[in-house]
Amino acid sequence: MIHSGRLLLAASTLAFPAVPANAAGDQGPDDEPVIVVTGTGLPDTPSTPAYDTQTLDRETLVSTASGRIEDALSAVGGFQQFRRSDSRSSNPSAQGVTLRALGGNASSRAQILLDGVPMADPFFGYIPFSAIVPERLGSARVTRGGGSGPFGSGALAGTIELSSADAGELGLFDGRALANHRGETEIGATLVPRLGAGYVAVSGRWDRGQGFFTTPAEQRVPATARAAYDAWSAQVRAVAPLAPDIELQARVLAYRDDRTLRFRGADTGMEGHDGSLRIVGRGRWQFDVVGYVQARNFTNTVISSTLFVPTLDQRNTPATGIGGKIELRPPTPGNHVLRLGLDYRRASGELYEEAISVVTGAVTQSRNAGGTTSDFGLFVENDVTLGNLVLTGGVRADRWDIRDGFYTARAPSGDVIAADRYPDRAGWDLSLRGGAVWQAGNDLQFRAAAYTGLRLPTLNELYRPFTVVRLTTRANASLRNERLEGYEAGLDWTVLPGVSLALTAFDNTVKNAVANVTIGPDLRQRRNIDAIRARGIEANAALSFGRFELAGSVGLTDAEARGSGVAAALDGRRPAQTPRWTAGATASWRPADGALVSLTMRHVGLQFEDDLESDRLPAVTTFDAFARVPIGGGLAVILRAENLADAAIVTRNQGGSIDLGTPRTVWAGLALRL
Repeated sequence: MIHSGRLLLAASTLAFPAVPANAAGDQGPDDEPVIVVTGTGLPDTPSTPAYDTQTLDRETLVSTASGRIEDALSAVGGFQQFRRSDSRSSNPSAQGVTLRALGGNASSRAQILLDGVPMADPFFGYIPFSAIVPERLGSARVTRGGGSGPFGSGALAGTIELSSADAGELGLFDGRALANHRGETEIGATLVPRLGAGYVAVSGRWDRGQGFFTTPAEQRVPATARAAYDAWSAQVRAVAPLAPDIELQARVLAYRDDRTLRFRGADTGMEGHDGSLRIVGRGRWQFDVVGYVQARNFTNTVISSTLFVPTLDQRNTPATGIGGKIELRPPTPGNHVLRLGLDYRRASGELYEEAISVVTGAVTQSRNAGGTTSDFGLFVENDVTLGNLVLTGGVRADRWDIRDGFYTARAPSGDVIAADRYPDRAGWDLSLRGGAVWQAGNDLQFRAAAYTGLRLPTLNELYRPFTVVRLTTRANASLRNERLEGYEAGLDWTVLPGVSLALTAFDNTVKNAVANVTIGPDLRQRRNIDAIRARGIEANAALSFGRFELAGSVGLTDAEARGSGVAAALDGRRPAQTPRWTAGATASWRPADGALVSLTMRHVGLQFEDDLESDRLPAVTTFDAFARVPIGGGLAVILRAENLADAAIVTRNQGGSIDLGTPRTVWAGLALRL
């Protein structure tokens, strides 16, 4: 595992080479350029609007009722986690993200990037949301669809680009402390000293609480436990100039998150130590070079739902992700922007678990499984501007590799019960994407795009079986890569000053989609089904009049699975956990400088727990509230309320065994900004 102290030392050393003292000022001698660091990547290309994008600003990210990044991203119609729970009361392995109802399993089909670094867990593919603190961010841009292109394999349903806040947005100090009516607490702070021409942002956050009962009152037993949680995240991010038009960005992130789910002893945990370096050049030859390493782990104890004793101890799941990206934008004629690049990601990991007798409590079997996947991609993309028309086209080639897969089971005596070694596999896949944007007037633009993409199965899908309550899901080492084919068309219209509308119609198909296919009573296996096809409409609208704003997003999707053979029963059905409707809207009022009052509505339509549509998750609408009231000296009172109407949010339904999401929760606290 990577030692965070060593990463911090390396990052600090690299981030702050010798910088002339006068570079720190706003202006220097006439013969020296003023150095300005931004902490961002390269600027957007002209083709960015060709794809269906929605950007959330910093205020949207930090003013949610829950204080969670996944809650903020839910403002985008079509954004979906595998389950409705947030990162305080869900199993981390279920925190996969998708867009456009291209779900059906818990691995992410959307690419999540933090300053250009993929955040998905190398083994499971889930997103460690509790480690991504909203107060550290400046913006989030969500691209629904769009294909792999320069974003890398894994960008199947879309890409979510999280960008860190700069020194100006953060201020010298930004902190907050809140508590809710259950006695749970949230404490976080960021200190941003200027060093030479650069800066360092040191931040930490700690969330803890007894949690709520996810089990309905009528289903509780003496062994039922609250969804307790205890999570911390610490980060150091440094930005410094190497030259007037070149800057270095370094990050060290460490986190741990422990949760209890449903029964006493059903404890789950995740931890990570991540480090990354990024060099961005904004001169005549523009470039963006990123390298990263991630050391992650996951633990989980499964408790019998009838005898309430341990049945499985998933004691250790170490995984390592390493990778990087190089993008080059050479000088081109004025109406062209050319992007050339390559990227690489390697994921390796193993699971260590023991099956336990419910009668004696003794270990009955020890299991060890794992393997390695890698992807090396080459991409080229060109934009050309012809008056009011922008055309873009790109091609990507991926060399993928799945190797060293194994599964071993031993008896307590050490005798081998199973010793499977799976064949290595490798190949090339080609992805294409293209689009157009036509500026029909100052206030109206039309866009269209078509694209393909690729996602490798995760190590979890390939090699790790798991059990939830009494339902067992088997792994499948023979899974094939998922392939996306999609197209869309839309418009962006500023109807009046302060009134805007965006509308997109799309048709996306994921071939060889990995799904948890029912193969027997309380038994599923991960299988490639023929496809998941999603067709729908996405709409965003915003109104701004003085101190009042209203913003909303809605997604309407007709998604269906296509299956044959053992998966024939799925054919024509909606994929598991996939709603037809998702919607959200926020009304906000700024009565004074620094003050904010907002009310947010979220709606998620009917979903089904399983692939056969037998267990329903009813539609639910929730209302949240947020208020920030300055009281002077940089101090403000923060009030938050989750699920104001105390709606019943069903997050799991397996044969009538129910889990519930966050009930009404009221928070109060103070925030200080200097």
